[in-house]
Amino acid sequence: MTFDYQIAVIGGGSGGLTVAAGAASFGAKVALIERKTELGGDCLHYGCMPSKALIQAAKEVKEASKYAEWTEDDYRSFFESAMERVADALRDVQEHDSKERFINLGIDIYEAEGTFLDEHTLQVGEQTITAKRFVIATGSSPAIPPIDGLDQVDYLTNETIFSLNKKPSSMVVIGGGVIGVELSQAMSRLGVDVTVMEGSEQILSKEDKEIANLSKRLLSEELNILTNTKAERVEKNGDQIHIHYTKDGSSNSITTDTILVAAGRKANIGKLGLDKAGIRSEKGSIQVDATLRTNKKHIYAVGDCNGSMPFTHVAGMEGKIAVSNAVLGLSRKASYEKIPWVLYTSPEIYHLGLTEEEAHEKYGEDLLTFKTKLADNDRFMAERKKEGLVKVLTTNRGKIVGAHAIGEGAGEWMQEVGTVQALNKKFQSISNVVHPYPAKNNVVSQTADQYWREKLFGSKWNDLIRWYVRKWR
Repeated sequence: MTFDYQIAVIGGGSGGLTVAAGAASFGAKVALIERKTELGGDCLHYGCMPSKALIQAAKEVKEASKYAEWTEDDYRSFFESAMERVADALRDVQEHDSKERFINLGIDIYEAEGTFLDEHTLQVGEQTITAKRFVIATGSSPAIPPIDGLDQVDYLTNETIFSLNKKPSSMVVIGGGVIGVELSQAMSRLGVDVTVMEGSEQILSKEDKEIANLSKRLLSEELNILTNTKAERVEKNGDQIHIHYTKDGSSNSITTDTILVAAGRKANIGKLGLDKAGIRSEKGSIQVDATLRTNKKHIYAVGDCNGSMPFTHVAGMEGKIAVSNAVLGLSRKASYEKIPWVLYTSPEIYHLGLTEEEAHEKYGEDLLTFKTKLADNDRFMAERKKEGLVKVLTTNRGKIVGAHAIGEGAGEWMQEVGTVQALNKKFQSISNVVHPYPAKNNVVSQTADQYWREKLFGSKWNDLIRWYVRKWR
């Protein structure tokens, strides 16, 4: 059978663009289907880029507020400037994912929804195309919880919040995960009275419990956090919104200007016509094996739509694997054990591998835990950024199974641990690397030094070494 394309990529986000560019570079004839007018996906337009621009603007306002008293008019001006800054950042970054770049690679771009008619045929707007192989990379969208009356108010999501041009006086954020917490702190620093509602016992439920609890304590200095809380009903009253909720079983209510819904994500697979292609899904995501292949051997799925890890860098990693497998015929497998992520709150949170709770369950008595408080590090003491912690989890022989930190710039200086793990080196090897003083990553080497103290000075070897020094040296 003759096909229009060797590879058809559905979705123009991080994963899809990686696949399309890679396949075209290998000489494949590629179609890229994207329903939105611009490429780049959720990260560029509604996630990573605008949120980081907003977070940085808010951070600068927070730092400046230490030296001046701001009025409400000042905060209104800061808010408008921050939103302009977000728009400028998006325009700059959009050039990296411009359509011209991909057209110049020989890729045919279709601006329409893609729906399977059968396992080799796709309806793309008014056209029909065929492909030998497909890669689905349709991403995800905000999940909207079933709250009575929510559909009757103009609530915000991460897809709409960056279009605000007027500062609200107050905001209730439903959801205490990554998106909710990052945006809550930024809004609070721009003068918005923020309340976060989280249904579970802790915010940032995927984080190490000790790290999450410290984050909650620090964030609570800037905004109001309600855990074990469920929004039950929403009603509009003039310009105000009333939210009726239960906390620890007791009913209460709060009044706010606006609501930000940050209650998780759902895979964008509803309009793909998966059943017509015979593609299986489970729990709202496309089922894939370790090679990112669906139950149809010529169809792959990468990024948020396959339910793995909802991060841009993960989608990019999966895209590279999909190119190798779909274009070159390899059988590379995706592994998620060595993938870190960062929460860009202040202070930042770094996460790699298992939490302490998970590691204890898996390794039991063979688990070693090493901790250093930032208050014990000279650089953080000098900068008066003492609130924070480094925690590294290893096996008895020093294999890194988890690494976590909360502290100023943790996403940068903790990556040294991730690099060592990715190279299959032991944690104690960091102790042999000379770090410039007083760089922030000294706190990582301080933590690595603890391995030797525990192994040598806290063991029977210490007695032997002491005997040797007294007797022979």
